[in-house]
Amino acid sequence: MTCKRLHPPACVTPGPLLPFGSVVPRLERPITSAQSAMTFDPLLAVASFGIGIVVGLTGMGGGALMTPVLVLFFQVPPLAAVSSDLVASAVMKPVGSLVHLRRGTVHLGLVRWLCLGSVPGAFCGVLIARAMGRGEAVQHVIRLALGVALLLAAIGLIVRAYLRLLEHARVRDGRAGPLPQGRPSVQVKPVPTVIIGLLGGVVVGMTSVGSGSLIIIALMALHPRLTASELVGTDLVQAVPLVASAALGHILFGDFHLDITTSLLVGCIPGVWIGAHLSARAPGGLVRRALAFVLLASGLKLLNLSNQATGIVLGLTLLFAPVLWMFVRRHYGFPALAGRRRPVRSPSAP
Repeated sequence: MTCKRLHPPACVTPGPLLPFGSVVPRLERPITSAQSAMTFDPLLAVASFGIGIVVGLTGMGGGALMTPVLVLFFQVPPLAAVSSDLVASAVMKPVGSLVHLRRGTVHLGLVRWLCLGSVPGAFCGVLIARAMGRGEAVQHVIRLALGVALLLAAIGLIVRAYLRLLEHARVRDGRAGPLPQGRPSVQVKPVPTVIIGLLGGVVVGMTSVGSGSLIIIALMALHPRLTASELVGTDLVQAVPLVASAALGHILFGDFHLDITTSLLVGCIPGVWIGAHLSARAPGGLVRRALAFVLLASGLKLLNLSNQATGIVLGLTLLFAPVLWMFVRRHYGFPALAGRRRPVRSPSAP
């Protein structure tokens, strides 16, 4: 069947220019009633379903994964990929956010201060991108910097888990006081939080990357006492108005394609709903491991690593990282699997 892809050059002729200099495709022959339906790509829907699960589970990866997928695997022009992905995210993000709001894993105080900076920042990011034209050089630098930040954040999650394991070992051996229990108290820092939202919004407006991956890193550094599920829930909720602002800017000034967005939504809406339920019910350790894996995958893609190299690195990580972590747990006297507990002898027992 001809003209099955979303952007078949042979099926269209150039049309009017958009504000960014993009060309609106125009059909060569009159549209019949059978042809008036939007082009739907089932492969793109399947890809967006998987990425939706990642977004719901970890609160990140939407732009950092979906935009490269659109450009690299579906030959979508970069500006169209950014615009269509942001509009799809504006519909997708509330699905996972509602699940986290119902389960109480959202810090609304942080959300308010983040949105105070991110909403105007996102719209300004679109205007900055328009003023700079396509801005390939600027976006390239931003993508590289973000890729390095994601890899550092993945390493930070691993170090944090290791230090937590050491602390548990010290408490078990009587060399430290008991660990705090229950929901941790988080003191909101308004000024740094607004600055994080503002900078994150500008980056999202320009590249579609960062509503989850960039801001969640900053939240981890600024508020280390947030639990894993609170981190994901807060990030998902704050991303709703942020992405909506950026999406509005790209509808007005970008290269929005309804057919691409429709294919994305068909897959990502059920995916993010499933992922959000898994995140709200999953143990904190599982969510942190998923966060680290998504950070690694996003960072490698943003650093322009080839698909083959990225696949090899991720495959080796999936194979050897769990085994190495089991050895570390056994070294400190814990069961290899966190769910299995050894019986603890009473001090008075012989």
